[in-house]
Amino acid sequence: MEKYTFTKEERLSSRKLIEQVAKEGKSFLVHPFKVIIMETSLESKFPAQVMMSVAKKRYPRAVDRNRIKRLMREAYRKNKHTLYTALNEQNKKLALMLIYIGAELPEYKLTEDKIILILQRLTTV
Repeated sequence: MEKYTFTKEERLSSRKLIEQVAKEGKSFLVHPFKVIIMETSLESKFPAQVMMSVAKKRYPRAVDRNRIKRLMREAYRKNKHTLYTALNEQNKKLALMLIYIGAELPEYKLTEDKIILILQRLTTV
């Protein structure tokens, strides 16, 4: 039985690592998300650390940014187990950034479908 949690240890919060991922990471687009990934040697019990971001320029209201990030976190939390099992089998650790670049406020179903697509794509990386 998997735990459907999203703890602090699963969040990418190291400023150095965030800058490194932004500079050196590989990116791909699954509209309305831009994904930047980088293989790392994290000293964490989790195989992946994630950072979620929404552009302040596109969404000036904090309410909108927070809602989008909440939807992203929830979709990731419910579906991350597929990524974790694949990474554990391959003995890999990832640092990834999910950046919302869409023009309109998303519905939860769209967000979840796209996050699932992203996670499936990451299992083959």
